[in-house]
Amino acid sequence: MAELKLRWSERAEEYLAYLESVRNLTGTTVSAYRRDIGDFLSWVWENQDEVDDIDRDTLRAYVANLTRGGFSRASINRMLSALKGFFRFLVKHNVLETSPAAEIRSLKGSGDLPGFLFDEEVENLLGITGDDFKSLRDKAIFEILYSTGCRLAELTAADLGDVEIGRGRMLVHGKGRKDRLVFLGDRAVRALRSYLPERQALLQRRGMGELQALFLNAQGRRLTGRGVALILEKRIQEAGITKHASPHTLRHTFATHLLERGADIRVVQELLGHAKLSTTQVYTHLGLGRLKQIYAEAHPHGAMSAAGDKRNRHDESK
Repeated sequence: MAELKLRWSERAEEYLAYLESVRNLTGTTVSAYRRDIGDFLSWVWENQDEVDDIDRDTLRAYVANLTRGGFSRASINRMLSALKGFFRFLVKHNVLETSPAAEIRSLKGSGDLPGFLFDEEVENLLGITGDDFKSLRDKAIFEILYSTGCRLAELTAADLGDVEIGRGRMLVHGKGRKDRLVFLGDRAVRALRSYLPERQALLQRRGMGELQALFLNAQGRRLTGRGVALILEKRIQEAGITKHASPHTLRHTFATHLLERGADIRVVQELLGHAKLSTTQVYTHLGLGRLKQIYAEAHPHGAMSAAGDKRNRHDESK
């Protein structure tokens, strides 16, 4: 049994090394794959006598266990994706003849789109007052997330050298180790200019010298993604916003507001750092009225259709 466990652990490490060196996935992504694959193998070792006999029924039982455990469909599908990639790797390298996950389908989504904040809610969230370190830092964090649409991991990985305040832009290190430039609006620039002196003062008070991390916690260390999420949770409550919001909500809000104001979806794709346009299309939940307006302005017969639609509504109201 111990030998089989070691063998599977070695197989997993080989796959993770492949993801990092060949696929060029970021350390954060590789760590997520390591956790998902490790959790699955640990479950197999605890619940199955023959560790080497992983088949379709094993995967189905594992998914059922996750469902009973209260995991969301998105989380389960992410874990399945990691396992499918792992087993494809083993088949490709002749470790397995067939993948036990080949016929396992992802769970159907609930149909809910990621949430976003309305303009007034954004203003309430960004209306942080105070000139202390935490207030200035939090305001800068939210202004940058909303101004750039960057991912949480991209924000927390940012260093001082990545920011060009004078040129209103920031270099972010995206998925697959792909860097891109994002733009800082005037309010984000002002927030950064207010925050940076307090950041430096904190480091001097703690005698920590020069640290490159852009955003710090109160102890003078790099702020983590979990730390940003907790800060946002607190500030959301203070702003009187009742809907659930995560750091990703600000990324979704960024994309939604650009699209609602007529930005081309391919431009939004570039700003978000999406490799595929289909990934960006999840953000295109424009209201029907806005869609009709765009259609009326862009289609040669659109104005006629819009007028007809107006007449139809008038007739229906009689």
